Amino acid sequence: MSDPHVHVEIGLGRAGAEVRNVLASTFGLVADLPATVETGCGQRVPRARTSPHPRSVTCLACREFASRRHRALAEQLASMSGMPGLAIGAEDAARVVAWHRDLADRFDDAG
Repeated sequence: MSDPHVHVEIGLGRAGAEVRNVLASTFGLVADLPATVETGCGQRVPRARTSPHPRSVTCLACREFASRRHRALAEQLASMSGMPGLAIGAEDAARVVAWHRDLADRFDDAG
């Protein structure tokens, strides 16, 4: 029986389709994305069975993984945002921190 769930790719917050699209539009050439990916619940599934959007993810373990990962990214950026030499300003960093926290909350919301 096939897995009916929609999962979260384990590379959440790293290079994914969005980064690939930026590279493609900048340089014109980018390698193809892999057909299957590892997920937050430890499975390997077709990329088409994954989503970064909380409303689409139906795998509970992946939702929990995504929530933890977004919270960790928010905390990491929040702790770095006061450091001199950061490539983005404090206001932009605060917006990104809030965005990751909001996503974490939405992944926590099972409904």
